Amino acid sequence: MSDIEGVYEDLEADVSLEEFREAVEAKVEQMGGLADEETAAMLVAHEIGESEVGGIADIEPGMEEAKFVAKVVSIGDVRTFERDGEDEDGRVVNVEVADETGSVRAAFWDDHAEAAVEELEEGQVLRIKGRPKEGYSGVEVSVDEVEPDEDTEIDVQISDTYTVENLSLGLSNVNLVGLVLDTDSVRTFDRDDGSEGKVSNLVLGDSTGRVRVTLWDEQADTATELEAGTTVEVIDGYVRERDGTLELHVGNRGAVEEVDADVEYVPESTPIEDLEIGQTVDIAGVVRSADPKRTFDRDDGSEGQVRNVRVQDATGDIRVALWGEKADIDVGPGDELALGDVEIQDGWQDDLEASAGWQSTITVLESDSGTEATSEDDGTESAGLSAFSDDGGDVETADESSTDAATAATAEADDEPTDPDEGEELEFTGVVVQAGDPVVLDDGETTMSVVTDADVGLGEEVTARGVVRDGRLEANDVF
Repeated sequence: MSDIEGVYEDLEADVSLEEFREAVEAKVEQMGGLADEETAAMLVAHEIGESEVGGIADIEPGMEEAKFVAKVVSIGDVRTFERDGEDEDGRVVNVEVADETGSVRAAFWDDHAEAAVEELEEGQVLRIKGRPKEGYSGVEVSVDEVEPDEDTEIDVQISDTYTVENLSLGLSNVNLVGLVLDTDSVRTFDRDDGSEGKVSNLVLGDSTGRVRVTLWDEQADTATELEAGTTVEVIDGYVRERDGTLELHVGNRGAVEEVDADVEYVPESTPIEDLEIGQTVDIAGVVRSADPKRTFDRDDGSEGQVRNVRVQDATGDIRVALWGEKADIDVGPGDELALGDVEIQDGWQDDLEASAGWQSTITVLESDSGTEATSEDDGTESAGLSAFSDDGGDVETADESSTDAATAATAEADDEPTDPDEGEELEFTGVVVQAGDPVVLDDGETTMSVVTDADVGLGEEVTARGVVRDGRLEANDVF
């Protein structure tokens, strides 16, 4: 066995012995006689090992070269451009390729671009070698060599329109039809080059789930023009990951347009009686009571806001804190809500409470007053929104719950504690809604100003013990 064959035997890469020999000979010539065949073979083996990737998910912009096998998902049009100092225009075509780990945009240049349009077909499997780089919408690969691979099977969906459950990291050219569940305001930010960017979010749902959509720059204002219950199509989106969750992004090449289509979104909620501290879950129910919105000052001087509502399903009820812009949502007793991605926390008197922040989705489910929504398949629907999908028994209709909510609200008002007396010793537990001076705690029914030097954070639940003076609790202990 020759030195070249010996090194080749230890090489775990999909390359033939003939190709390996040719690469070794080229390396010997390149080194100008400074390396013998064995040394050159080891250098080539190292280069091949670094460029072979286990899947598209392993491709990174810093790699000098990547070799991988993928299926053609879509083929773009040839675009021409002027090269500096050259008379002949350049040509490029973008081809979306994917494997079971993700997808990537492969750029075919000049002669390769013409061949890609004439010879490639969707669903064809290719063996690709190219140079990864950071592109407009993520990692792209500039193709150097490509050849068909008829012997490899890759299990990847080829689709013009995706559903939420079919989205995977790295996909681009994504079209998706969904129902608007929630929208957000437009935010501005400064880029490194000094220009101003814009971004906003909306949440879409279909029969397979829901996804947060991030709209950039020219598309950002679209979020302010849409209302919950509108059916839209995302055109030419791309999938990214944030905090372990997939998001669909839309840049200036894409669009979000209203369409005339029937889309059903069925929230799969967790029964309230099954909730546990630390979970991030979906819940659904009828608003039993709603407190006024309150504002507070943050440590950084900005103003925050929060509103508490109590939501009831067939198994129980829970207080939900609506933070930030969520506090502006117009909800009241009798409204049916679907709340997505709310965090379950330890609340007042060891009772659970749910926190709905920026990442949460709140959808008002408008119901028919004469229709009874149950845990069976006869739930009230409006604009494609199915009211409930829980495991409990019958759920109140809006009219029934309005009456019950009014009764409950009156009963709660009767049971409210009176204001503490001057000089009274008091122990008060609540959530910090103002962390300045004084600290303000909220227990879901009342607020208490607390004079203390303790370092507490917004949203933290604390107990203050001390004496009431001038309507404030002068705390000796905060824990």
